Amino acid sequence: MGQSDLPHDLICQVEEKVDLFFPSGPGAKRVKVQSGSRGKQRTRIIRTVTQTHLKTHPVAGDPQLKGCVSADRPPTERRGCRSAIVRPTSSGPSALWCRGPFVTMTTAEPPNVLSHRKTRPSGEITGHDHSSLQEEDLRRWQKHAQPAANGKPSRPPFSSHRMEDGKVFMDRPSLLDELFEINHIRTIYHMFIAILLIFCLSTLAVDYLDQGRLVLEFDLLFFAFGKLGTVTWAWTVMFVYTLLVPYFTLVFWGSLYHSFPSKLGLSLCTALVLSAVQTCVLGVFPIYAAVHYELPPASRFIVILEQIRFLMKSYSFIRETAPVIMKNAPKEGESPRCQAFSSYLYFLFCPTLIYKESYPRNSHIRWKYVFTTLGMIFGCLFYGYFILVRLCVPVFRPKTNQPFSKRTMVLAVFHAILPGTMLLLLCFFAFLHCWLNLFGELLRFADRMFYKDWWNSTSFANYYRTWNVVVHDWLYYYGYRDFLLLSKRKFRTAGMLSVFIVSAVVHEYALGVAFGFFYPVMFCLFACFGVVFNFTMNDKRQSPVFNVIMWMCLFLGQGVQVCLYCQEWYAQIHCPQTGNSFWELVTPRSWSCNYQS
Repeated sequence: MGQSDLPHDLICQVEEKVDLFFPSGPGAKRVKVQSGSRGKQRTRIIRTVTQTHLKTHPVAGDPQLKGCVSADRPPTERRGCRSAIVRPTSSGPSALWCRGPFVTMTTAEPPNVLSHRKTRPSGEITGHDHSSLQEEDLRRWQKHAQPAANGKPSRPPFSSHRMEDGKVFMDRPSLLDELFEINHIRTIYHMFIAILLIFCLSTLAVDYLDQGRLVLEFDLLFFAFGKLGTVTWAWTVMFVYTLLVPYFTLVFWGSLYHSFPSKLGLSLCTALVLSAVQTCVLGVFPIYAAVHYELPPASRFIVILEQIRFLMKSYSFIRETAPVIMKNAPKEGESPRCQAFSSYLYFLFCPTLIYKESYPRNSHIRWKYVFTTLGMIFGCLFYGYFILVRLCVPVFRPKTNQPFSKRTMVLAVFHAILPGTMLLLLCFFAFLHCWLNLFGELLRFADRMFYKDWWNSTSFANYYRTWNVVVHDWLYYYGYRDFLLLSKRKFRTAGMLSVFIVSAVVHEYALGVAFGFFYPVMFCLFACFGVVFNFTMNDKRQSPVFNVIMWMCLFLGQGVQVCLYCQEWYAQIHCPQTGNSFWELVTPRSWSCNYQS
């Protein structure tokens, strides 16, 4: 390993005691090293710790931090560590501390590089190279270290990440993109493709036996995504409004704020007017478009999800920009500084709900990755179609006047577990991985941590944090964090419950408008069982048994949702509404509907 292979601000190389399938953080790489008296090769995860890495990871002041990453010791001493542990902290993404003697390792790759470069094996490092390496490290350290008044080197001014500072964006790939480099993990992806092909073959075989010809009819898919023209113009109205009205309202308010006699009165009037307009355009209009034009379920879902997205993005823009305008009074004769319009336009399309004036960007667009991801999205759509047609419709479509009983309900729930689980995984892969990475690649958005390893969660508290990082960040910074700031960090439980209730209401609202009926299954599971599991299965549960329990709860929850929503869908068709009373609108039709044979 030559001197040119080392980063210019190298501090040390550490081994991370984490799962080999999940190398975490910048500079992590799996390598083979010699260990033991017999010279066995073991796979380890090595990270090159640099000054740049420490500046982006708030580890300064950590009581667990040892001399390996201490900035006031030369590299020949700081390289005296062998292993490091990465753990989450309340102040930032991770913290490092070192243990034991150092083992000579190869350097790691820089972040956001999915295909590792070829490196020389560690056994080829000669004694001359090793001594030159230490001398070069020492020279670089002496160049960057600044002597303090007492003659000792001073630590660089690392700043810890506080709650008030907001989310920190950094250059990092999606977890599945890293995992798919491992052949064992990619084989699981190939298995799902094989299952999709089996669904296609089974549908062709059934069509040939029933109709005497080979045909793949996607009538359910075309029905679900019908009236896309109406969806397009409704989306255009919402987009143009979100692009122009919140931005120029903030510009108008900012231009008058520091010169207006009553700042509070100006702020309240502006907020009330904007809230009224938001309620009409982004509140009532999407519901009117979905109901009045009788959009099918998937088209309704698109409109409602875009409505929620525009509301969350416009709120984030105002929430992040207004305090800056209030704190930075313009000098005399200067106009107030407002955020660039191009930054806001970029924010409306980039895959995050937290507004920043700038984000880490990639140098170029990988068009092969774009087309591959787009193909995955279409594959997931067809996958979902086959699951509904082959596993849901034949089970839940009513054929006889079958009376309701506990036995039929229990059997229906367990029949729905398999399609429900597959739909859950498909929604995660299609939206949180493929869809967000597609826009991230097209916009060269470098921070691709849209989710974490939620499948390894041993607690529902960790599952809620890692399943959808994009939405979780918005709820945390603008819901839970603001609640704590207003209450002076009191009533943490009340803040957590309020976030759960809001999330449950929004989820149920989206499903209710999409399906066209009120059946609060999602709300009950989320707001009732979800809250209980969040406090009972908390982060103290670390045993693998709790990971099994979490998956069992997810399986049963998905089975209950698919079963009850499918039954209610067919009940709404076979037993249409006869009146307009409130109780008839909110009472599930499947509780009293008798199907005609």
